[in-house]
Amino acid sequence: MPQDAAKKADNITAATNENGRYLTADGVPTYNVAPDGTVDWLTYSGFRRYHSECHVCHGPEGEGSTYAPALKKSAIAMDYYDFVDVVTNGRKKVDASHNSVMPSFGDNVNVMCYLDDIYVYLKARGTDAVPRGRPAKKEAKSDAIRQAETDCLGR
Repeated sequence: MPQDAAKKADNITAATNENGRYLTADGVPTYNVAPDGTVDWLTYSGFRRYHSECHVCHGPEGEGSTYAPALKKSAIAMDYYDFVDVVTNGRKKVDASHNSVMPSFGDNVNVMCYLDDIYVYLKARGTDAVPRGRPAKKEAKSDAIRQAETDCLGR
């Protein structure tokens, strides 16, 4: 297997499940879709959060728009930590051939508390593991995910 293909597989394949959070062998969040189409909670939550905060610029289901690029492939090609950095701090590319500005979402709890959710949803869309539209079946939200959400939102 070519090194690039192996890296992509490692970026996608769930190696562990920690209280409903699926991780690759190197600890990067990823999705899990059961044979019957049931998605993990973070992927389902990511669908909801993406459509609440991101789709206005990046288009439905991460497909992109005339205003901003598709993100579903970025979640696969881009390093997880670079993804977190861009969403948290924003990015500006303005030169002769680019004019794009990604605003910072570092102060937006509706994005930051669900950043892994959005990332795994986009990753699932980028591999076509999850079709367009709201996932029909989902795992239950674990107590650990519920507590992390409460802690992050300050409730």
